[in-house]
Amino acid sequence: MLEELILILSILFIGSFIQGASGFGFGLFSMGFLPLFLTLKDSTLLVLALTVVISLTILFRFFKLINWRNITIILIGALTGRVCSFYFLNTYGDMDWVKKILGFILIAMVIYLLTTKEKTTSSPLYKKVPFTVFIGLIGGFIGGVFAVGGPFFTFYFLMRYKEKNEYNANLQASFIITNGFTLTLHGINGDYKASFWFYLLPSLCVILIGTKLGLRWFEHLPRTLIKKLVCIIILISGVLLLINK
Repeated sequence: MLEELILILSILFIGSFIQGASGFGFGLFSMGFLPLFLTLKDSTLLVLALTVVISLTILFRFFKLINWRNITIILIGALTGRVCSFYFLNTYGDMDWVKKILGFILIAMVIYLLTTKEKTTSSPLYKKVPFTVFIGLIGGFIGGVFAVGGPFFTFYFLMRYKEKNEYNANLQASFIITNGFTLTLHGINGDYKASFWFYLLPSLCVILIGTKLGLRWFEHLPRTLIKKLVCIIILISGVLLLINK
């Protein structure tokens, strides 16, 4: 039990450092490994709860830059997706085949991250309400089931905002609202086991340290290098989920 706890805390520390240094990636990294030790449902709830804390830590610097009017439409789609994910996770969250799906999604995410240029685009798609709702719906559902919906929101906010800090502020605000909504649904349903609190409490200290270190290195670490290393690690974890019995 102690060795497992140390491994889980190490995974969460690295994931929080990545989130602090790049704005997202905590869920992608952590969900590549936690389901190897915990059930998918327990892994997702733990990551969602910790993501709220990490996002609050990051958002503290950029709170005034949140544009509530602009994020309302994508949140409508995202929260609808979270309701759907709530029922899916409660029905299938403890089944091993769902972890295989997560493995495929992680590998697909890596392909997306490696083939998408990291720059803000002036695409007018974000101005179209159906597109915005669709992105929110898909990202909300995948985020609620697998805690890896971040890239969908990242894609949208990169289109919408040219300024880095404004992009980061609205991205983190979306994470907090959608994850908080999902955690509330599961809390009402009584889904939190004693093991959740056992891992959550020590994890809080670990992720706060990791996030602060990541933020400190935000201006120093080459983001392209971080991106490549994270993609390699996520790819390996995705393969492990596919072959693990």
